[in-house]
Amino acid sequence: MPKLSHYGRRGEVKMVDVSAKQITKRTALAQGFVTMKPRVLAAVRRLKNPKGNPLEVARIAGIAAAKRTAEWIPLCHPLPLTHIDVTARLCENGVELRSTVIATAQTGVEMEALVAVTAAALTVYDMCKALDKGMEITDICLLEKTGGKSGDFRREAQSQKTRPRKRASVSRSRAQ
Repeated sequence: MPKLSHYGRRGEVKMVDVSAKQITKRTALAQGFVTMKPRVLAAVRRLKNPKGNPLEVARIAGIAAAKRTAEWIPLCHPLPLTHIDVTARLCENGVELRSTVIATAQTGVEMEALVAVTAAALTVYDMCKALDKGMEITDICLLEKTGGKSGDFRREAQSQKTRPRKRASVSRSRAQ
């Protein structure tokens, strides 16, 4: 079993020294979900929201947050990200968010992908809270990552925490 890399010999917290690591292409895909009531979902679908289009604002928030991950997570390295894609899709019971992050660097981009979907989910909540404060942010997880010393990771389909989500009208946005 691998040991935790952010601890020194005496248990003190430290930032990992990646200076000797190979520079390789790193990718990560993460997801999150915002569960909402049918009337809130209908308002989002019709763009009848007091603050504007929550899916587009969430997409931009996710991209911006990924760029600032080292400011959110104290021991993360600032990375030169080469691509960030955040999508928001309306489903039967809410909004599914996904992010893909790519960099050529000495350390992975898993945290950047997770921060992107988390910020996007929080933004959907913020944009829709006037309609319902009971929404839930769920299922934030890493789906896959490639590159680096530890190799590739793919979440197994049977172990993914998923709910039946029939697709409603699709709203997909992409940016680089």
